[in-house]
Amino acid sequence: MQRRLVRYTLLLAGWVSLGLAVLGAILPGLPTTPFVLLAAACFAKGSPRWHAWLLSNRWLGPMVRDWETHHALPLKVKWLASVMMATMVGLSAWRLAGRPGLQVLILGLALIGLIVVWRIPTRR
Repeated sequence: MQRRLVRYTLLLAGWVSLGLAVLGAILPGLPTTPFVLLAAACFAKGSPRWHAWLLSNRWLGPMVRDWETHHALPLKVKWLASVMMATMVGLSAWRLAGRPGLQVLILGLALIGLIVVWRIPTRR
């Protein structure tokens, strides 16, 4: 019974992480890559079937396979993620002119996202 509960918890965590990854592709300051990798780790332990699905996914599979092989991100990927985040955060902050609280929140979340991305080991 406990094993089943752990499996379902891992599946739920995997799907929540994958949902956050999708949101990260849309929302500024929310990184995509760490959430995809977290989903892959949860699926690897909770469901070989969903892990295989993620590995074979057209858009996310290469990222997961690369991570599982090297446990690092290419420098190019880190820079691309940083530039995309900075662009979206800049646009969001500009659109939120007159709302300093939200601007600070967006900038703070972006900073957290950048820290997460740059703390991941770099593969050259």
